[in-house]
Amino acid sequence: MEAGGPDPATAPEDLSEARVLTEVVTRLRRALRASIRTDYPWEALPMARVEVLLAVHEHQPVRVGELASSLRLAPNTISGLVQALVETGLVTRAPDPSDRRVAVVELTGAGRTQLTDWERAHQQRIGDALGQLPPTDQARIRAALPALGRLVDRLATPAPDVGTSPPAQAPGTTRVRLDRSESSHLGPVRAMT
Repeated sequence: MEAGGPDPATAPEDLSEARVLTEVVTRLRRALRASIRTDYPWEALPMARVEVLLAVHEHQPVRVGELASSLRLAPNTISGLVQALVETGLVTRAPDPSDRRVAVVELTGAGRTQLTDWERAHQQRIGDALGQLPPTDQARIRAALPALGRLVDRLATPAPDVGTSPPAQAPGTTRVRLDRSESSHLGPVRAMT
């Protein structure tokens, strides 16, 4: 067992892949965030504000209500986060030209720079760590990226209401359920811990 938590590679058999993946992703985010703060002392922006900056960058100009919906946060929470970002000069908030009752948010030059620096620091840190892994682990992680991307897309899609039927299966596709013996695709993820 490692000091940072249980080793998913030796976890009890009843530990599901979803739980292992959740633990690994949580530890990865925490380790990345801590290492960035060590290497880059300027990286003190709370993660909630970074998430808002990323959403603004992706959708700008964006209405405050749309930010709340896309981030699945209460409108007053988003308003507070946006106000903090306005006060630090990272975003602007102005009336929407098409509906002056609604505010739109955009990144400022400083916000774009902060976001670029944040992304560059994370890419550098992950790249350095990947470079220290054996080539087979690097290849497995690269091979897992498309599936992880699809998982992110699925998680970003609102869950259906309870009691509704699952989404329709696309024509020409087959649903497959893997048992534990077939789930070797999690091997490289476990190796990262």
